[in-house]
Amino acid sequence: MAHFIELYDTTLRDGTQAENFNLSVEDKIRITLALDDLGIDFIEGGWPGSNPVSAEYFDRMHSVELKHAKLAAFGSTRHFRNRPEKDPNLLALLNAKTPVITIFGKSWDIHVRDALHIELEDNLLLIQDTLTFLRPYVQHLFYDAEHFFDGFKNNEEYALETLTSAVDGGAETIILCDTNGGTLPHEIPLIINRVKEYLAGKNRSVQLGIHAHNDSETAVANSLIAVSETLVRQIQGTMNGFGERCGNANLTSIIPALVFKMEVDCEVHQHIEKLYTTSRLINELANLPHNRYQPYVGQSAFAHKGGIHVSAVKHNPLTYEHIAPDKVGNFRRILISDQSGRANILHKAKQWGLKLEPDDPVLATIISELKEQENQGFQYEGAEASFELLMRRAMGLQRNYFKLESFRVMNHKYRMDKPPLTEATIRLYIGGREVHTAAMGDGPVNALDCAIRKALLQFYPCLEEMELTDYKVRVLSGEHGTQARVRVLVDSKDPLCNWGTVGVSVNIIEASWQALVDSITYKLMKEDKKKLG
Repeated sequence: MAHFIELYDTTLRDGTQAENFNLSVEDKIRITLALDDLGIDFIEGGWPGSNPVSAEYFDRMHSVELKHAKLAAFGSTRHFRNRPEKDPNLLALLNAKTPVITIFGKSWDIHVRDALHIELEDNLLLIQDTLTFLRPYVQHLFYDAEHFFDGFKNNEEYALETLTSAVDGGAETIILCDTNGGTLPHEIPLIINRVKEYLAGKNRSVQLGIHAHNDSETAVANSLIAVSETLVRQIQGTMNGFGERCGNANLTSIIPALVFKMEVDCEVHQHIEKLYTTSRLINELANLPHNRYQPYVGQSAFAHKGGIHVSAVKHNPLTYEHIAPDKVGNFRRILISDQSGRANILHKAKQWGLKLEPDDPVLATIISELKEQENQGFQYEGAEASFELLMRRAMGLQRNYFKLESFRVMNHKYRMDKPPLTEATIRLYIGGREVHTAAMGDGPVNALDCAIRKALLQFYPCLEEMELTDYKVRVLSGEHGTQARVRVLVDSKDPLCNWGTVGVSVNIIEASWQALVDSITYKLMKEDKKKLG
């Protein structure tokens, strides 16, 4: 690990430019601390002069001590009409009192003329005197050469001249930005090596970095090839790849590749097992769903579905896993589906404490029933509680806690300007005793849930601590219109764990009832297991 890489995270600035990605000041501070724990070298907190949230964040960070990371403030070169010492944005950067300031400037002549509306020589002056003004006030001064790769292709000589101005202004690292995300991996080494040759010819000594966007789905590849082929010193990116348009270079993919595949040294190497939890924390704070298919940190990154795959992984995980999941804090999952084989079922039986041997005839029964159920539209990958109940019933281990006799759901739209009233009535038997109850609810599924709880609580008080957390409906085939079969997935939780259940029917109420009954039955089964120790 001779080559050392600095990792510069821009989630709190670039990431927040993504659609539907919003963070409070408290969220930004929590993310900063998590990135510091992970071992990120530089954390860009945002643009202090852009909005009150960023200004408050930097103000509050004055009292927050970071163990390793250094906080960076981000801003642009001065306005053409302002002297550096009079420019509000530059003064806001200094007021943030961060050890690092990152300035971006124009590298593409089209932007100089059409965005700034100034002469090319004027832009060179803006870059140099902005950095010269800031240099005495900060420990580290970085320069982001915005649109550098596009600028290089359009006007190589001018793009390179802008870098000379940045070095002469005092930048210690120049980061070459693929701002539009259109550069492909094979172009990266040619351009960066030309930059190194040019700066050496000008007797300018400076470190280089890369800042890639993902509009061509190559941001991670571009960043890694910049390290392997040109030995850049710094990689900029965001956690989970969040960013404007198609996002930025995804650090949760870049970091494991650097550490485990390229043997590049970086501080995160010491704490990389925190990558999975850091990734999920940022999604949670941004109130965004986790991308289950994301490499390394996705829920499906180490999930195995096909029976042959599962059998091989049980003998040697290297057969279908490029790294061990626990290296990044993730974990292996064995899925239950219509592609499941004996190995999947036996793995789940062991996981749930069920005694099932490979030569047990019940195993074939379970596989057959599973495939038949999924042929009807059931799906157990997100509803493993329902599958455990299926296995227990097949093995004769599942207790019947109650028996449904009938249910009825009524919607009454009594006024057009008011929501409908929904009432559910159920009749069931518990230990030979008939229970008949009714309940109101916000919609038919909620009414059913309220009615069954009302009936069961007097017998099973533990249901009081259980709640439904999510409800999803999917139409399995649209060719029959409103007669199409639907699948309902219900997520539930209690103070100790979460579980998912499923129901399928041409009637959405019936499918919901199946999922609700499985959810309640699973909770009661858990309580029985707890009592047995």
